[in-house]
Amino acid sequence: MNLQYLIIALLFLAATFYVGRIFWRAFFVKTASGCAKGCGGACSTIDVDRLQRTIEKATTQAAAR
Repeated sequence: MNLQYLIIALLFLAATFYVGRIFWRAFFVKTASGCAKGCGGACSTIDVDRLQRTIEKATTQAAAR
């Protein structure tokens, strides 16, 4: 019976460590570049100038119609 409690306690501690580590990385680790997700994907490399040119091009095409 005590072995079952020990196993449950170890699983609980492992789960607590895992969730705590996720929260720690989400709020305190600043090595992740880009957005809050920390994936380092395309969201961190948005080209604002290109986006502005695309918007202006779409605006001029819509006005020409």
